[in-house]
Amino acid sequence: MGETSKILNTLKLNLKAQGKTYIDVANALKLSEASVKRLFAEESFSLSRLDVVCNMLNIKITDLVLQANEESQRIDQLTEEQERKITEDTILLLVLVCAFNHWTIKDMTEYYTINESQCITKLLQLDRLGLIELLPSDKIKLLISPNFKWIDGGPIQRFFKNTIGSEFFNTDFKDNDQCLHVLNGMLTSESAAILQKKFYNLVQEFESLNQLDSSIDFDKRNGTTFVLAMRNWEYGFFNHLRRQR
Repeated sequence: MGETSKILNTLKLNLKAQGKTYIDVANALKLSEASVKRLFAEESFSLSRLDVVCNMLNIKITDLVLQANEESQRIDQLTEEQERKITEDTILLLVLVCAFNHWTIKDMTEYYTINESQCITKLLQLDRLGLIELLPSDKIKLLISPNFKWIDGGPIQRFFKNTIGSEFFNTDFKDNDQCLHVLNGMLTSESAAILQKKFYNLVQEFESLNQLDSSIDFDKRNGTTFVLAMRNWEYGFFNHLRRQR
């Protein structure tokens, strides 16, 4: 992701945090809402316009850049050893997932049957692994992106396939907060690449909303898992009908 993309994604996060919309930005810039959407889509904000929006949010451009840099410096992929250690220890994995979702130690110990001492011990392990930084007053700073890329065929991917995957899909997806769509078609490599980019943007949007909602009271948030998958694949059931080439 380029520097402009990082800054504008951070700007969107700040807009959401303050309950501002594209209409508010349009009013501040004296433009139409459509023009503002185009500025974001084309990443064509001038420095003067960015300054106007930052003033509207009561933040400085330098603060926005620092925030964007901090987000971009998070680790995007673990090592084999890091993945192995967190998948071999159920409590360690639990604490890591909670930290990703901006839970406090109080949240963890009240929601799960682990005490404060256990929780801090696991957080210190994660600190030594370089995944978080345990700060004074037990504040948790993430050093890894919550949507880090799994190692292909690595410990986390195997763990998901062997345990979480079967449990995740063991539902009829009929509740209001559930959905399942399976699409099948024939795409060119170019079209597949377009979808991959849209997937990535949706992942970024999920994490932005996750960060935004972290300021909401704990009992008003629900654990939400979002799975996106796409691959070059045909139903194995039809393999015997495939013409040999």
